[in-house]
Amino acid sequence: MSSASIQPAGSSSGPQSVGRVISIIERLASQPDGATLTELATFIDAPKTSLVGLLNAMIRENCLRRETNGRYVLGERLYALIAHPAFRQDISTLALPLLRELVTVTGETAVLGIVADDADRVVYIERVESDHPVRYTVKVGERREMHCTATGKVLLAYSAPDRLKRVLQARALKRFTETTIVSPGELRAELLAVRQEGIARTHEERVAGASGVASPVFDANGEAVAAILVAGPSERIRARKHLIERHVLATARKLSLLLGGSYPHEPAGPAQPAE
Repeated sequence: MSSASIQPAGSSSGPQSVGRVISIIERLASQPDGATLTELATFIDAPKTSLVGLLNAMIRENCLRRETNGRYVLGERLYALIAHPAFRQDISTLALPLLRELVTVTGETAVLGIVADDADRVVYIERVESDHPVRYTVKVGERREMHCTATGKVLLAYSAPDRLKRVLQARALKRFTETTIVSPGELRAELLAVRQEGIARTHEERVAGASGVASPVFDANGEAVAAILVAGPSERIRARKHLIERHVLATARKLSLLLGGSYPHEPAGPAQPAE
């Protein structure tokens, strides 16, 4: 985006315009419902008459969108930037210390996953492995199916309906183990439960002997942009089920807040004893 393309017509104060653009983006990123012209003018302390030209230029560049109710929201071009690999690095950096803490309290491998570029798989972009000799292992950059992984189920549950439709129509749900869900109706029902609880669970659905628990991570626009996963041998996951679920939820909430988002689910009550 060139500086000329975001300056109001006749403006000669380039640096001031750039500063206003940044302020507008920051404001709208923290306001999922957008903001009116008056609200933006008040926030950046600028006359509405001079701000209109700047907003219109940003709309032309697809950086903003003006809703029918008159409120301005972020445009598709900025959302594309959020999906850029540079964003993945940022969220990975924020998540890494939280994943380490999660491994410490659960004893199992912790992973951060997002929707892959092909939109019908998940890709793992960060992980911290358990110290146990027998543990869940996954490579950064590895892609997995959505219907049989806890990370995939979470991201499907909170995604737009067309993504779920694509996943179900693109190919038959592949069976990996005896417990893999291959019925579209059964998968839809489970995804509804995931949205209610904020937790997705898998029990040996892709890898025999391995189970996982995942929760969504929300950005400032209320979008589920990632998922936090804890996975390990089924017996250990089952033995500490309540503790793991509570800490996965808490970690997903922490990362959401770091991204400027809010969190609709609260961690459950005190964890049950592991024994």
